[in-house]
Amino acid sequence: MGRPGLDRRQLLAAMGGLTVAGSFGFAALGTGADALASGADTRVRYWNLFSGGDGYNMIAMLDSFRKDNPGIDVKDSTLQWGSPFYTKLAMAAAGNRAPDLGVMHLGRVTGFSPGRLLDPWDVGLLAQYGVRERDFNPALWKRAVIDGKLYALPLDIHVQLCFYRRDVLRKAGLLDADGRMVPVTSADEWFDVLKEAKAATRKGLQTLGLWVNDQNFQWWFFVAFYTQLGGTWFSADNTEVTFDTDKATQVLEFLRRHITEGYADPGFAGGAGAEQFVNGGPFVWEGNWSVPVFDGAKLDYGAMPLPPVFGKQATHAESHAFVLPHQAGRGGPENEGAHRLAAYVVRHARQWAAGGHIPAFTPTLSTAAYRELKPQSEYVSAMDHQATEPKVWFAGSTGILAQRVGPIVVSSTLGSARPDAVARRMKSTLARLLASKNPMDGKTAAEGGAVA
Repeated sequence: MGRPGLDRRQLLAAMGGLTVAGSFGFAALGTGADALASGADTRVRYWNLFSGGDGYNMIAMLDSFRKDNPGIDVKDSTLQWGSPFYTKLAMAAAGNRAPDLGVMHLGRVTGFSPGRLLDPWDVGLLAQYGVRERDFNPALWKRAVIDGKLYALPLDIHVQLCFYRRDVLRKAGLLDADGRMVPVTSADEWFDVLKEAKAATRKGLQTLGLWVNDQNFQWWFFVAFYTQLGGTWFSADNTEVTFDTDKATQVLEFLRRHITEGYADPGFAGGAGAEQFVNGGPFVWEGNWSVPVFDGAKLDYGAMPLPPVFGKQATHAESHAFVLPHQAGRGGPENEGAHRLAAYVVRHARQWAAGGHIPAFTPTLSTAAYRELKPQSEYVSAMDHQATEPKVWFAGSTGILAQRVGPIVVSSTLGSARPDAVARRMKSTLARLLASKNPMDGKTAAEGGAVA
């Protein structure tokens, strides 16, 4: 494909002065990370952003790969999550010093200049290693395709969930015969559930942990409920904003109601909602990555997708995905090793599910081992009801869209601005973003290529 159109200096200038020097948290992981393994014929350089429990699970999967594939040494490196990771990956691709394999959030792929900073996957080679399109949720696979080519291989989806404590809900009479939370199909039903749960909760504990001060979580919750209402963002060709301010106002009023009726407390900021849940609070809305935390606390709890309060099931979802950072003349044993490694990890994602993520490789979901995972198997249906950000360059996990719109949502939830006024501000912000240019390639969303 040739070299990307931006060199390293141009790229840094285009990215608006992001702090780069000294900001890349960089650590090698895995048993074979420091040198080419003895007897290995090929080395695959792999960059990821997994730390904590995800990091340990990834190490276990890589060590299994090394054992099963002694001819391939994997040099895996973990970089700091967030903007530093994406900046370093972009610089490496622009400077033709990219690793053979990387990880990105799927929502960020469209903005990463596919074809310039990312190379497409060889789907024929993936098939040789046991990974085919039919093994994935169609909507998830479609998100990874740009201009008819696969630019990301999904590893999982991670979703926002409604965690609930069975001990409290049992006391409140809110469990069904299977020990799961009673179904909710409307906003009024949801607030009735909260009222009954609050009456069964110890004094001093909030009813629902809602991350009311956090721009990312508030944005994710908004995306979920706006999708439940059938809301749209932009026209198919990304030339017009189709954002529905009436539907947005309805969602904003719903989020705000949790505070005005006393179920969520603005005084419990950040992760305090999870702490309250551990201490006996009946509900918290959290990402599925909290499963290991609650397991470790030995709680009697369950988890379900965010309640379908507007009649349609939809919960916010993102995805970790493998990508091929651009290399001039990509090919040869290292490229084949990258395909083999990514396919192996995707196909052996039972270990990955221990971190709460839903494996993207659907054959995993039907195995007895996966069905025995609790609460993971309780919310696996979220795979079929994903509420995702629009497929534009400025979207994706903690991307520009969340940074610009998230604080506006927070202002409504906390009551510093009226929901209807906030909805209008959101629409005008979307219009400005739609007209802006991607610093990676200088193109607007409408100019960024046809999306499959």
